[in-house]
Amino acid sequence: MRRAAAPAWQDEVQGSMASRKPTTGFARRGAADDGDWTVVRVPGLRPVRLGVGANASTADDYDEDDDEDMARWEDDAFEDRGMRRLDPSFEPRKKPAPKPRKPAPKPTRPVKKSSSAKTPPKAARRKPAGKSSTARKRTPSRRGNVLGAAFYYGSVLALWGVIAFGGLLFWYGLNLPDTSGLYNVRQAPSISIRAIDGQVLSHRGDLKGGYTLLADLPAHVPAAVLATEDRRFYWHFGVDPVGLGRAMVENYRAGAYVQGGSTITQQLAKNIFLRPDRTLSRKIEEMVLAVWLELRFSKEEILTLYLNRVYFGGGAYGIEAASERYFRKPARALTLPEAAMLAGLLKAPSRYSPTNDIDLARGRAAIVLSNMVAAGYISPDEAHLANVSPASLEGYAARGSINYFVDWVAEALPDYAGRSAADVDVVTTIDPVLQREAELVIAAVLANDGEAMNAGQAALVAMTPDGAVRAMVGGRSYALSQFNRAVQAKRQPGSAFKPFVYLAAIEKGMSPDTMRVDRPVTYGGWSPSNYSGRFEGEVTLRTALAKSINTVAVQVAREVGVRNVVSAARRLGLQEELPSNLSLALGSGSATLIELTAAYATFANGGYGVIPHGISEVYAQSGEELYRRHGSGLGRVIDERTAGAMNNMLKAVMISGTGRNAALGERPSGGKTGTSQDFRDAWFIGYTADLVVGIWVGNDNGAPMKNVTGGTLPARIWHDFMMRTQGEVPVAELPDMVVAEVPQTSVFPASAIGDGGEREYEWEEPGFFDRLFGRGEPRRPLLEPGGRR
Repeated sequence: MRRAAAPAWQDEVQGSMASRKPTTGFARRGAADDGDWTVVRVPGLRPVRLGVGANASTADDYDEDDDEDMARWEDDAFEDRGMRRLDPSFEPRKKPAPKPRKPAPKPTRPVKKSSSAKTPPKAARRKPAGKSSTARKRTPSRRGNVLGAAFYYGSVLALWGVIAFGGLLFWYGLNLPDTSGLYNVRQAPSISIRAIDGQVLSHRGDLKGGYTLLADLPAHVPAAVLATEDRRFYWHFGVDPVGLGRAMVENYRAGAYVQGGSTITQQLAKNIFLRPDRTLSRKIEEMVLAVWLELRFSKEEILTLYLNRVYFGGGAYGIEAASERYFRKPARALTLPEAAMLAGLLKAPSRYSPTNDIDLARGRAAIVLSNMVAAGYISPDEAHLANVSPASLEGYAARGSINYFVDWVAEALPDYAGRSAADVDVVTTIDPVLQREAELVIAAVLANDGEAMNAGQAALVAMTPDGAVRAMVGGRSYALSQFNRAVQAKRQPGSAFKPFVYLAAIEKGMSPDTMRVDRPVTYGGWSPSNYSGRFEGEVTLRTALAKSINTVAVQVAREVGVRNVVSAARRLGLQEELPSNLSLALGSGSATLIELTAAYATFANGGYGVIPHGISEVYAQSGEELYRRHGSGLGRVIDERTAGAMNNMLKAVMISGTGRNAALGERPSGGKTGTSQDFRDAWFIGYTADLVVGIWVGNDNGAPMKNVTGGTLPARIWHDFMMRTQGEVPVAELPDMVVAEVPQTSVFPASAIGDGGEREYEWEEPGFFDRLFGRGEPRRPLLEPGGRR
């Protein structure tokens, strides 16, 4: 077999060996030149001492018996010759690489290289002890490279994130609201609500006018708030990333906004400086202000500001006001169950209000106590004792139905006088005498007959003919239910809606003496029937309304058009849903008691629209007048002769119709009963020249009563209330008909009739603010107290 060409470095070695004088030394047996050694310097390698012919041997002529002699390098022998031992590692030095040589021509066919050219000798291939571990240490691991790169790029991203966040804070910081108002919080806003005679009905806000310090409160008061609203309050910088992340996860899982991540500092910033808009911009401003507050104030100062500014429901701002509002005691005397109930209100003040649902409020308080245990503020035994003896309502919440009226006024106050940071006095239209009598009458009737007739609730509204509310009872017990049935409940008025049907008929040209036939009628498969179960035959409209005949009301509604009936009702102030079909004539729509009562006030005052109101004057603490009512409401909405005709018909209800039980003897009065389907709602709306009173009786769950109609319990309540309160008031006539009979022709000029034959009724249209607030010059003489001109 042909031997492969020797490498270039081997030629240099041989040349060097030939030119040097051989030296004696240790050599392998069988070498070409036994006992001779030489030192060879090859470019790119360290100097190596070699025996002559050491690389010429092959595996075939290698003798294992000589291995020990070959491998033994005697250091002493080298030192005697003035030479230093070099390990034959053949590691290249760090020198510039030699110039490339011209490569040898490639063989025409594969040639098997000799073992001597393929690998160095065995002795040369053996690595010194410890060499491999050192080399591994010098080689950087891949894992280290990845971690280093991750740390580097993470640091760069974090730096840019800080820069971007700082720029965002700076940008929104330029447009922040004025924060100077934060320093004027030594007293929470207070509202004193007074009766028409100056008597204080209630306080809302900081009742004592003091500023509650954190050090003055029992430890469980701030603990209950922190455990529920911001458990990491003392650890974050105003914004809690953990809370935000948890809220985002929960909202994503729920697919809706179910949890917020705002800290106490953010809530304080929102309550003082920002509007409650759910926008990204507002949220960023909230965060910026929260960070600013954390830099400006200590944690204790922020918590103190929060407790004195947060809203606890029922018009109470601040812990002191809430304590007086619900428990009639200062905040420093709050017990653990009471503190838990107040802390539970912060999530949803209206929903968890103890005056609205005491059981729901106690359930929420139990959750607060559980949070306090989890946070380590109280022990499980303390929580158990608080749950066994929960908080009970005291104070203003349990002092009578006047709070229905107070809540209504407090809610409407910002629309009249704005939101004032100072204390204000509100002079209302309420009459304490009428209010007390209203509460007594309703309580007595329900106590005597309510259970037997399955009537669980009742409501009353009394107002002057110009809409000033003199008494309001929103339910049987304010302590048990804060829901105001006089203002908030939307129920079917039944036959109490029929006066608007006949009002449209009078405006269409009919009169109280117009004749119609009480007979069976059918419209589109619907056949209305009368409550009495019989038909009267030919009757006047006056008699049809007095006896509440259904068939005649439906016939009249069909003649004048349902659209005109709806228009008449809207004009007198009814704003709830009214169906556009003939069933509307029987009261199938919905109405609130206060709206229905105000609509009847239009008849009592001779045709002027009414906006029910409870505020007469508002004064700031400094004595500045913020609001005074001196407007005329909606102005004239029906013609004077039409109003007289309606009074003539509604007086007949009291004399010979369904309202006989409510008649007041010699005192002229008008009114109408109303009963919805299955006796679910019973109404009586009546009036004199001095007072308009509406009564509703029913059940919150809509359960039917036992044959309770508008002429029974509601008429009895109305009669008793009027007899108790109007006995000393001089008798006055209602605006009645000027002549015995209104002509059959329309009382409107031809210019008021549209091309289609339907009246386009016109009246003096007041401006928006006149209608809402009663501002501006009056368009008619104001009524004196009691309804008299």
